[in-house]
Amino acid sequence: MTKSRFRTARRLLIFWTLFIGLGAVAGASGMLLDPTGAAMGMDTMLPFFQVLPFSDLLFRDLFFSGIALLVVNGLTNLTAAALLLMKKRIGIVLGGVFGVTLMLWICIQFYMFPANFMSTAYFVFGFCQAATGYAAYVFDRQERFRETIPPRPAPTDPTKLVVYFSRMGYGEKIACETAKKTGAELYEIRSTERTEGTAGFWWCGRFGMHRWEMPVVPGPEDLEKYEHVTIVTPVWVFALAAPVRAFCRQAAGKIRTVDIVSVHFSRGRYENVSAEIDRLLGIRHTAYTSVRCRMGTMTLERGKE
Repeated sequence: MTKSRFRTARRLLIFWTLFIGLGAVAGASGMLLDPTGAAMGMDTMLPFFQVLPFSDLLFRDLFFSGIALLVVNGLTNLTAAALLLMKKRIGIVLGGVFGVTLMLWICIQFYMFPANFMSTAYFVFGFCQAATGYAAYVFDRQERFRETIPPRPAPTDPTKLVVYFSRMGYGEKIACETAKKTGAELYEIRSTERTEGTAGFWWCGRFGMHRWEMPVVPGPEDLEKYEHVTIVTPVWVFALAAPVRAFCRQAAGKIRTVDIVSVHFSRGRYENVSAEIDRLLGIRHTAYTSVRCRMGTMTLERGKE
């Protein structure tokens, strides 16, 4: 990946934690300095607090509310912001969690107050913060996974070939490990369409949804010389990845024997992937492996062949 999506998400999460945290500190300070709420025009809101438990004890004025706001949404978010600025990964988790906390806080306001713009806006802010935190967590895991991809091994068996397409690096890791184990040569399928980054994700999803082929750079012309080929493919929208579909159509009649490895996020064997490759190549695969990969954690999916 040429551009780090994690860095972008981390910067956005820093913005949200500072925006929410500083706003909460400012609001809490106003409540603590003037518990009656008159200075901020909040004194008319006190009757609405009577629907809460222990209202006669805790909500005679805004002092307790100010303390709660400071602790729940102020200091917490500022702590998360500080951890994010120090590049601590726990800051990513806390930033997302505190977005959920803000939404829960606003849900209490929805229960207490009539519908109003401010509460609705801050609920949306909380959702954006939580979503940004989750995105930062996922992007961090994905980018750190690329560091685990082994270097391309030197081939030792010219009769074997491993062909792969990999957008995020999951298939690339499997392909490199397979080539190292078997001594096979490596060939990466490259698309002429955009496949990297968030925009690439949605663009690839369009091809996957329609079961289209994606234009690829022409493959090796001497596929006939290999006695055995391994194809490593991701699963797009529950089907064969579009660039691999295009490669297989180009390679029809040129591959003698093939085994297949599919890489996907959800549970399942995805025999439809191996069946389509068989149909496109015009041969029957010798082996099929289904691997579930969630943010770098790989699990072999077992089932009937």
